[in-house]
Amino acid sequence: MIEVRNISKSFDGQEVLKNISTTFEKGKTNLIIGQSGSGKTVLMKCCIGLLDTDEGEIKFDGRRFSNLKGTNQKNVRKEMGVLFQGGALFDSYTVEENVMFPLNMFTDNTLEEKRARVNEVLTHVNLENVNSKYPAEISGGMIKRVAIARAIALNPKYLFCDEPNSGLDPKTAEVIDELISELTEKFQMTTVINTHDMNSVLQIGQKIAYLYKGQLWWEGDHQGILETTNEELNDFVFSTELTRRLKHR
Repeated sequence: MIEVRNISKSFDGQEVLKNISTTFEKGKTNLIIGQSGSGKTVLMKCCIGLLDTDEGEIKFDGRRFSNLKGTNQKNVRKEMGVLFQGGALFDSYTVEENVMFPLNMFTDNTLEEKRARVNEVLTHVNLENVNSKYPAEISGGMIKRVAIARAIALNPKYLFCDEPNSGLDPKTAEVIDELISELTEKFQMTTVINTHDMNSVLQIGQKIAYLYKGQLWWEGDHQGILETTNEELNDFVFSTELTRRLKHR
């Protein structure tokens, strides 16, 4: 579980996050949604530790991350898996080398042990016999699955996904959503997903935090989002034909 308590963050005097408090739950897909500029990316970066907060605290299973130093902070970072927007694979590395990257960085395992783990996580994302291929040789959906395999290589407690469906067609995006949801439940990870994809919200949004102008404006699940009377959230969510139809069923 990740606890966010009274987080605020400003850049050049402009407050981007305003006293946000929420909880991301273990074993669930926790989604952060909001318009561009709402602060959702900044919130995720604060959770990962890429940005320091001006006020407030973030706790990982009771551990205040900003208070940890040296080995203790490194240990928490080892418990995080990150799926970057676009996959962010190394073009000059093979699939195996990409997935092995965090194992090389954070473990002292033998090459044989690391290769075994690579094959194990590639199996989890339904990819086999692609170890020697390069990113340019595989599809966009496969790139995302390789990136997920890399993100879970260290068996993380916390999985952060930044726009995991960016650049994918709707069918492939649905496959990625289902995969992330299945892995979250199977390994009981605390998964936090930054997204603007309403299909993802309606399909896998077990816990949803809606940010509006840097504030936490609404919380709920994918069913509650169809029933909300929150005017700003309605304007954001029901801007597509699909969600309008669902709303008026």
